[in-house]
Amino acid sequence: MIELHAFDDQRAQSDALAKAVGDALHASLAAQAATSDAGIAGASTAGNATAGARPALLAVSGGSSPRPFLQTLSTHSFDWPRIAVTLVDDRWVPETDSASNAQLVRATLLQRAAQDATFWPLADTTQDLHSHVATLNADPRFANVPDVAILGMGEDGHTASIFADAPEWDHAITTAERFVAVHPGSAPHARVSWSLSALKEIRHLFLLIAGPRKMDVLNAAASSLQKNAISQLANDKGVRLDVYWCAN
Repeated sequence: MIELHAFDDQRAQSDALAKAVGDALHASLAAQAATSDAGIAGASTAGNATAGARPALLAVSGGSSPRPFLQTLSTHSFDWPRIAVTLVDDRWVPETDSASNAQLVRATLLQRAAQDATFWPLADTTQDLHSHVATLNADPRFANVPDVAILGMGEDGHTASIFADAPEWDHAITTAERFVAVHPGSAPHARVSWSLSALKEIRHLFLLIAGPRKMDVLNAAASSLQKNAISQLANDKGVRLDVYWCAN
């Protein structure tokens, strides 16, 4: 299901999405605190100690479009020490490369109020890509999908790094694993990305887009099932996708 939130300017779009993300993170932290309290009570009865609650996990997208939103989000006074930030996807490049989404997130989001958040990057080019993806899939930090994720979308309908022209397309949209390696045919750099099944599990899923062309792509993707990732999400009845669209 798609819920559209339309705005005339980028500032209003960024402010509204930052508030919505903050509300979703607050709800996730409250739910985790309640679960933790219940666990502690049970452990006390049994005479055992329990570990603290896990952080709320926020996954963000890279590229040029999210930059103003990430900068806006960084100024909001959430409970950042209890929030871990990761990426929806990243290019398989060193973090020193200008194409790195991790570099963008450090420069835009992990500043100001958000500097107290923990960051869990996805790319480590000191390793082999496929070996690293296997490591991510076994990483206990990612045993759960993000609580909140902000997606972007290309004009080909890809979201995260799930490209229809990649040889990994069928695997990326069918695997139950959290992460996949992707080699897009129409875009530079290999990628590491959350899989489609993982994206479908995320409770608070947002899409940040701008311009009439992107809206046309989204409308076409939602109208009938197509071979692109955003259409796969939009046509899944179990998925709620909150779209924050700016006309300009």
